[in-house]
Amino acid sequence: MFFKNKKILIIGGTGTIGQSLLNTIILEQPQVVRIFSRDDNKQFNLQNTLGNRKDVRYLIGDVRDYDRVLSAMQDIDYVFNVAAMKHVPSCEYNPYEAVLTNINGMNNVIKAAIVQNVQKVIFTSSDKAISPTNVYGATKLMAERLISSAQYNKGKVKTTFASVRFGNVMGSRGSVIPLFTKQITENKRITVTDLKMTRFMMTLRQATALTIKALKESKGGEVFVLKMPVITLEDLVHVVIEQTCNKYNLKEEEIKIEEIGLRVGEKMYEELMTFDESTMAWELPSMFIIPGRFGKEEKYSGAKRPKYGTYSSNSQAPISIEEIRKIVQSEKLI
Repeated sequence: MFFKNKKILIIGGTGTIGQSLLNTIILEQPQVVRIFSRDDNKQFNLQNTLGNRKDVRYLIGDVRDYDRVLSAMQDIDYVFNVAAMKHVPSCEYNPYEAVLTNINGMNNVIKAAIVQNVQKVIFTSSDKAISPTNVYGATKLMAERLISSAQYNKGKVKTTFASVRFGNVMGSRGSVIPLFTKQITENKRITVTDLKMTRFMMTLRQATALTIKALKESKGGEVFVLKMPVITLEDLVHVVIEQTCNKYNLKEEEIKIEEIGLRVGEKMYEELMTFDESTMAWELPSMFIIPGRFGKEEKYSGAKRPKYGTYSSNSQAPISIEEIRKIVQSEKLI
């Protein structure tokens, strides 16, 4: 077991991804998992859910505070940084706050990991970091570059740094499925930006597995990109209305759909890998690996060079309504 007797720090550990990482890691009998976040209420709720476990510790702190991050990282083997300001409109209207959390916070994690001689650090990025048109994406891109450069500016320290690039995690806090379900049950209407919008979607289990795989496989400076299915917003809305109405005994024909247009900073489609990145990437059956921009080029077992091209939700064939329905049902998202 990879995490047996290890010490792990999850920064942003009370979020959806953070809790899923925790629930997966504690199955492997780590010595301790430290949950680091600034929300004491979420920590209280998580502690009540898990019960009084000696292998889980709860630390109040902000990734913006270097001294607190440094102390939280003492004697830690592996660090997951999943803390972020992630709502696109919030970042647009409060851009410097996004910089403080997503960029300065990442830099604090890097500096602390080097001082504490951590073995590996994994940062969770976003498809919005590619050709960013919003503040959130731009800060995630900058954080990716900080991680990649840290690998080759760390001196003699053996810490390994890498990133994992996510699409949208279905059912996570702030995602559209819980929002749509709430709108249907309370108001019998859904507000959508644009039904023709396409997005990469992944399940929480996929996101968790990818993040842990990236930690295990990283050699330094890489970005790991999962091959994800593409959905259209129109198909997702159809399935959410259908499944919500079935669950709450509502009539589908009574649910109204209102298109409200793109929010500030939003895109009609997302990208997970640029053309330039594809020219240097490695391809595995379930993911792409984009090597660090500096230093020697690493080899990966079973990997091959991918076909050159931009990996975007606009250029991939979307999955069918039946496939979306199967995911929603199997993951119990409604």
